Amino acid sequence: MRPDRLLGRLRSGALDNVRFGDLLRLVEAVGFRAMRRRGSHHVYRHEVWPAILTLQDVRGYAKPYQIRQFLRTMAEYGLDLETRHD
Repeated sequence: MRPDRLLGRLRSGALDNVRFGDLLRLVEAVGFRAMRRRGSHHVYRHEVWPAILTLQDVRGYAKPYQIRQFLRTMAEYGLDLETRHD
């Protein structure tokens, strides 16, 4: 799913059945970069802001509480697809 469509879906509250790969594409589109991966845990750090995300792949899907944390981080730092800080 395209990052813009997925973000709209997540903001509407549909947090279940989100493919992990789709979430990673969205996280990267907002400006996060992979720091490390250990087992099923992927750790991302934002390029500009002091934000760190830990995301877990569970049989190909993202955990809803981690999606909520990502959305809160976006709101806290004013992140969006249009406001990349490259």
